[in-house]
Amino acid sequence: MRIPAWVNGTLTPVDKLEVHQKGLRHKAVSVFVLRGDDILLQRRALGKYHTPGLWANTCCTHPHWNEAPEDCARRRLQEELGITGLETEYRHRLEYRADVGGGLTEHELVDVFVARVTQDIAVSPDPDEVMETRWIDYHDLRGEVARHPDRFTPWLRIYLDRHAEEIFGPGG
Repeated sequence: MRIPAWVNGTLTPVDKLEVHQKGLRHKAVSVFVLRGDDILLQRRALGKYHTPGLWANTCCTHPHWNEAPEDCARRRLQEELGITGLETEYRHRLEYRADVGGGLTEHELVDVFVARVTQDIAVSPDPDEVMETRWIDYHDLRGEVARHPDRFTPWLRIYLDRHAEEIFGPGG
């Protein structure tokens, strides 16, 4: 898969693995499904080429070339978790750089979305992408990340540490 990345200042399609090997800045999308104060988390499948078995936000991905971020968000909710029909709300654009192990680096320009639900929703994870899901209270999540940061993806830790108000706050 080729994803939008910057090479010598120009946005161009680049192989996803090459992007992470070289630490190229690239486009990404992250989604948080919220139920009141609860957040739907996913645990990444063990077959993922980076950060396998770690807990992450509801879903995160890279848009296809010329794919609108909101379309990408809805597409990956369906592909990774079998979730359809949710309205996504744009919250924030952020940038981060993080070592994700194995000589790979995420350097992402991320469009962050939230989707709000009032009750449990049907979740049918793709086992190649997601090994487990769970709902967790926002404050409990912050406490768990503080106690066991190694159980969570670097980007989820960064989102909670540096961008929580923009993502979860009332003004977004």
